[in-house]
Amino acid sequence: MTARGRFDQRLLVLVTLGLVAFGLVMVYSATSASETLGDGDSMSFLKRQSAYALLGVIGMAVASRFDYHRLRYLAPPLLLVALGLCTAVLIVAPAVNGAHRWFLVGPASFQPSELAKLALCLFAAAYLARRRPPRTLGSLLRPLGILTAIFCGLILLEPDLGTTIALCGMMLAIMLVAGVPVRLLAAGSVLALGVGTIAIWSEPYRRARLFSFLDPWNDAQGAGFQIVQATIGIGSGGVTGRGLGESVTKTGYLPEAHTDMIFAVIGEELGLIGSTFVIGAFALFAFAGFRIALRSRDPFGKLLAAGLTALVCGQAAINLAAVLGIAPLTGVPLPFVSYGGSSLVVLLAGVGILLNIAVNERVVEARVSDRGRRDRRSRATGSRSRRGAARARGDGDVRRVARPRRVAAGS
Repeated sequence: MTARGRFDQRLLVLVTLGLVAFGLVMVYSATSASETLGDGDSMSFLKRQSAYALLGVIGMAVASRFDYHRLRYLAPPLLLVALGLCTAVLIVAPAVNGAHRWFLVGPASFQPSELAKLALCLFAAAYLARRRPPRTLGSLLRPLGILTAIFCGLILLEPDLGTTIALCGMMLAIMLVAGVPVRLLAAGSVLALGVGTIAIWSEPYRRARLFSFLDPWNDAQGAGFQIVQATIGIGSGGVTGRGLGESVTKTGYLPEAHTDMIFAVIGEELGLIGSTFVIGAFALFAFAGFRIALRSRDPFGKLLAAGLTALVCGQAAINLAAVLGIAPLTGVPLPFVSYGGSSLVVLLAGVGILLNIAVNERVVEARVSDRGRRDRRSRATGSRSRRGAARARGDGDVRRVARPRRVAAGS
């Protein structure tokens, strides 16, 4: 473990646990008043979120000590499990607020789309680490583009547009780091944008959200209600805020105050200072995560670290943009802060993988298919040494160069 690896690891742990602890405080603040007014347990949401946080921290600790190279073997079966669960949730899961997103088991719930993010990230990193980056639209689509489209289609049927956007952003980051040409990514993005436009226009409530984003005050009591109330709450917080627990909009004015719109409660209660703290924490997370990706010498670790960092920070950017009124509402929670068990547990496990990548410097040799050969055999990646090729030394003295020993992935 190098000094730089220790610094990245400690910074990531400090930021993550700080956001989780802060999230517990804000979840209690956002829910206690409404629960009390409704004759409920003022600490019910805090208790459930604390249990999820404990489970997630345990998962993070385990993942940080588990050799991430072995995750290559888990990527395909985990992808199949996630695909099956995303299909099953549409068929057997009960509708909650008109959406089929969660499996409900007593007081607990599980959202398969959260597992799908991690599974697709692992599979994409493992796949691209052992092959040349796609150079044509056809190779981009097979298989990663098709798999992404399948998951996005299933998640859109739930419906959940925000998770679909986060999933696409994560895949874009992985492919960019893998070396896929920008022009090819741009072509794929235009194709995805076209499909997304159709998905938005095909659902009345999505069209309403889009129009309310353009002019929320035109329908302040209808489609624009959330954006208007969030704007009022953040604006009334000023620089220092009303004070912790003193939010007015959370008590019946702001829907989903403890999940998607929790940043509006932060802005009202803690003001510009508290909001800046949250944004700065995610900026530090991005710094540490992408620094880990840049310093990793293992192709799989580099791609995986970039994907996980983009997943967390991308979700944060989508949520903050929606609450601040600079992007349409998509229903994406604020990572580590918003109420939600599946998101918290999966993202903390992802942070644990990042921590392992930061200090695990063992390199697994990546092998790519040599498309210039007819036998399609793989060869080791990397540039050839100028003095490494076998050469005849006269009088029949031909040296035989030993083939590079193949290192098993994860060994």
